Amino acid sequence: MSQSSSQHPPHNCQQVDSIIHARWIIPVEPDETVHENHSLVIQQGKIHEILPTERCRKKYQSQTEHNLNSHALIPGFINTHTHAAMSLMRGLADDLPLMEWLSDHIWPAEGKCVDYQFVKDGTDLAIAEMLRSGTTTFNDMYFFPDAAAKSADEACIRVSLGLIMIDFPSAWANDSDDYLHKGLKLHEQYRHHPLISTAFAPHAPYTVSDETLEKVKTYAEQLDIPIHIHLHETLSEVEQAVSDTGMRPIARLEKLGLLSPLLLSVHMTQLEEDEINLLKHYGVHIVHCPESNLKLASGFCPVAKLSKNNINIAIGTDGAASNNDLDMLSEMRSAALLAKAVAGDASVIPAHTALKMATLNGARALGLDTVTGSLTQGKAADITAIDLNRIETQPVYHPISQIVYSSSRDQVTDVWVQGKHLLNNRQLTTLDEEQIKHKAADWGKKIRLEIES
Repeated sequence: MSQSSSQHPPHNCQQVDSIIHARWIIPVEPDETVHENHSLVIQQGKIHEILPTERCRKKYQSQTEHNLNSHALIPGFINTHTHAAMSLMRGLADDLPLMEWLSDHIWPAEGKCVDYQFVKDGTDLAIAEMLRSGTTTFNDMYFFPDAAAKSADEACIRVSLGLIMIDFPSAWANDSDDYLHKGLKLHEQYRHHPLISTAFAPHAPYTVSDETLEKVKTYAEQLDIPIHIHLHETLSEVEQAVSDTGMRPIARLEKLGLLSPLLLSVHMTQLEEDEINLLKHYGVHIVHCPESNLKLASGFCPVAKLSKNNINIAIGTDGAASNNDLDMLSEMRSAALLAKAVAGDASVIPAHTALKMATLNGARALGLDTVTGSLTQGKAADITAIDLNRIETQPVYHPISQIVYSSSRDQVTDVWVQGKHLLNNRQLTTLDEEQIKHKAADWGKKIRLEIES
């Protein structure tokens, strides 16, 4: 349990902002590293030092010390693909294939209900869930990104804000030029914010024209920000693209010059060998969403082949409307197990690799790996504490394996973002949990009435 220390260190100790004493610290880099009985020192929102607890108590002192004697500290999870506000549509239309789910249920509901307040309240709900399951950074793609930015800013969570691009009108924008104009304005507004970064978010090749994609490419290169897109999500998507354009979507993006280290390609369940080679050649990042892909029967991302080719693979939950949760611990486990089954090889994606996919690899994809993604000196103190002293995770032979294969999100007790304690012994510190639940219930009633009318 997190608590203040009552010990009295020597008078010559260095004063720091806070100290976390933990049973294990798992920095993620170097690979497979586990520090036992170590402490993490936080100063000005950054990791100042990680050192043995015995040495720490002689060297540092703080008014705020946390004794987490049965916990593992890991970098906060990075949810590299979300539609956060869609948490308000959790369970609305389950057990349907992707295009039927979208066309007959989700898009009509969005047309009737989505506005600024929907996105604000839905993102608050999503952030509360993500913090309670150890996520410290999320990469979003949805309408009214200004509302998502306000939610993230108030909650003090780190976000990569998706500058949504789509070729049909919505309540957020009238046309592609309007989406672009509003996106660029948001980028300018937040470009110096310590926790909010931006990424262009063209929805998918089947909803965004060549002209719009070319504009996105030009601006992304000028601003040096990522491009976040759904790609090769289903077989029917690829087949329709070939029918419409004569090209598979990856070939089309190569022709347009979008394949680059700026590109985050989400889902990627339909890949041929030559396409994997292209992704490697151009340094494209993959965002794997195993549980959403399974639920929508979209297919299987060939994670083992991608990993063998040293292609960076991150993990996302997708939205809670198609998952139906934002639980990165569960997603990480599913990613590891599914990769083994698809490859027919139990040795692929070992536990430490899965943890890296859920943390540092996401930071790399978002261009944030110098800031977050691992517990190393000088990086932001974005930290998740997991209590392994539970029946479900005993005995502990290998802490990383226990986290990946045995732990559940209710074992996440504490979360810090840039040194700020956002989850304290399971209690949210920057969000009103009861108010969020009340608003979610109200939206549920309103959405049900709208879709039934």
